[in-house]
Amino acid sequence: MFCSTCGAPIQPHFTVCPTCGRSLTPAVAPTLPGRLDRHLRTLGILWLVAGALFVIPGLFFMVISSVVRIGIPAAEALPRIVAPLVLSLIGWTLLIVAAGGILVGWGLTKLQPWARTAAIVLGIVSLLHPPLGTALGIYTLWVLLSDPGGVEYERLARAN
Repeated sequence: MFCSTCGAPIQPHFTVCPTCGRSLTPAVAPTLPGRLDRHLRTLGILWLVAGALFVIPGLFFMVISSVVRIGIPAAEALPRIVAPLVLSLIGWTLLIVAAGGILVGWGLTKLQPWARTAAIVLGIVSLLHPPLGTALGIYTLWVLLSDPGGVEYERLARAN
């Protein structure tokens, strides 16, 4: 290495040129984005889309639960009570799952500190929902569970 001011040879550990006294700053290599940085926005968008897709069947079951009572004869008391209750329960469950997916997707795109943990939990649960849920779960775990992924997510969340 040589000093850019006077051309004197310098050692890599020098902080000042021994000839001209110029302060030497080490060359800073540009940092390339890590795997997490490259895939985080895509992952957040996928969770937003998955959450939005759960809204449609959730609303469908909620509407059906209120309409099904009309189709059941009045003589059938137990089915008139149980059927709307079960359909409503399914609808609310789907809407809660949708809200969770949308919230995690938003959290990942905004680099919220809690979103990584929530996405890992939802990624594990979604593994049981083949085929698209399984693919999203595998992608989520692949992106967020890499060895340096936790440290990199903390760094990105603090920088935001």
